Amino acid sequence: MTATPPALEVSGLKKHFPVQKGLLKRTVAQVKAVDGVSFAIQPGETLCLVGESGCGKSTVAKVALRLIEPTAGSIKLDGVEVSQLDAEAMRPFRKRIQIVFQDPYASLNPIRTVEAIVAEPLHIHGVFDAMGGNARVGWLLDLVGLSRTMTGRYPRELSGGQRQRVGIARALALEPRLLILDEPVAALDVSIQAQVVNLLMDLQVELGLAYLFIAHDLSVVRHISDRVAVMYLGRIVEEGTRDQLYARPVHPYTQSLLSAVPVPEPGNAGRRIVLEGDIPNPADPPGGCAFHPRCYRATERCTREAPAFAAYPGLDTRVACHHAGPLTADELPAAAEVLT
Repeated sequence: MTATPPALEVSGLKKHFPVQKGLLKRTVAQVKAVDGVSFAIQPGETLCLVGESGCGKSTVAKVALRLIEPTAGSIKLDGVEVSQLDAEAMRPFRKRIQIVFQDPYASLNPIRTVEAIVAEPLHIHGVFDAMGGNARVGWLLDLVGLSRTMTGRYPRELSGGQRQRVGIARALALEPRLLILDEPVAALDVSIQAQVVNLLMDLQVELGLAYLFIAHDLSVVRHISDRVAVMYLGRIVEEGTRDQLYARPVHPYTQSLLSAVPVPEPGNAGRRIVLEGDIPNPADPPGGCAFHPRCYRATERCTREAPAFAAYPGLDTRVACHHAGPLTADELPAAAEVLT
């Protein structure tokens, strides 16, 4: 029996932006926003992509969608290579992969009604009548928990949560197999965040969707993810199952991110790893391991040799680190502060 291909598979994905100066616009450097990212998302699975702002998460999403063109690498949708397809050949594949943006107001056309917004993908692909037209729009609103009486409203008349539900309905209009969710709850109130996350999880089960979920809130990620990939300066530095990554992170950067998650129990002090400095300039990244200027395990080898992204022994985890391993008690006092 032939194995089902991943809903999305990227390999060696790169996106470099030229830095130009002078009247002649000469290229003097390259901003390596994405620099060799590889992952696969199986049907029905949620892969969460996490990391600090500026690490390249949203650029990965845009390149995977071909909203911006990759510098190098492979992009496969359902096993079909699409990275080199022209606009016309790419058009059928756009039905299979859709995106929900972070800002639920800026991503909706303010002069169009809810009905027009949700129906727009159907009109663009010429399937409005074939897919049931207005009846499908009503069904999509039901699916995301909105009343059909909202069809004539404009985005300004909706709350943030309602606007994001409209965005989700629009993304589902063409029956995609994969949704890219670019921080879909970051702009919402905490109580609304929970409602939208639960809606996404219900839709995934009901429709068999795969998700690439981009986020910086590790509490949300722990709730929705199957696997987690941690990015730093354009590269994935650790990837593993949710349970293993949260229980036993082995990359120093992952350990620092998880240590910053607030402890919910009153009086239960946690320990936070405090990283020195800021993310390096992606136009002039450090040699060797990009994380070594901020790493509490860095050695001379880290300054000259980039680590390979490889399986970690005994865990279903891949990591790019010369000194990967669980955090030890001896390391905490050197780079931690007590949270009260």
